[in-house]
Amino acid sequence: MRSADACYRWLMDRAGGEADPFDLHVAAAILSLAWAEAAAGRGSLPLCAGLDGAALEGLALRLFPDAWAGMAALADGPAALEEDEQAVRDLLWMYADGGTPLQRDLAAMIARRCSRPNHLWQDLGLRDRGELSSLMRRHFGGLARRNSQDMKWKKFLFRMICRSEGFTLCTAPVCTECDDFDHCFGAEDGEAMMAHLRSGRPAPIP
Repeated sequence: MRSADACYRWLMDRAGGEADPFDLHVAAAILSLAWAEAAAGRGSLPLCAGLDGAALEGLALRLFPDAWAGMAALADGPAALEEDEQAVRDLLWMYADGGTPLQRDLAAMIARRCSRPNHLWQDLGLRDRGELSSLMRRHFGGLARRNSQDMKWKKFLFRMICRSEGFTLCTAPVCTECDDFDHCFGAEDGEAMMAHLRSGRPAPIP
């Protein structure tokens, strides 16, 4: 099973428990895109998803209990962390509403997918930016409220980290006076990664 679309359908067919349908969709989208990357030789499933084997097992058993037997052989190994990625994880976890196991896993997966080259919603396998906004409001509400000007999420997350570390990300007095405004706030149009892969074209390589 190599296609992200096939992985997504396979996971959703094996969903169980009382998980929210939107949470199931988000988790399946991220995992299936990571799974397709792993199948294409771009790293192990833990490296592509951002969760080590134990965390993958916990997530699968909570959301997709009938899928774990088919995932276990792919889930061996660590999910090595870079310093920047750890900072994104920590930021998201600090704003997690309730501090649930799912939110911890989402923080880890979002942080890993931030290293990919496309818009964050695309690199999470979501259908559009609206789904990413819904995800952030649902699980990281305080952070979503702080992004009141709707800055692009990758830019916003790293700006928050830089401010907490005492760095200055840019010198513009206010965003509306910046010549690079569209780079931070412009539309995030584009094709969903699932649709892109379904068309048979290769995914961009970071």
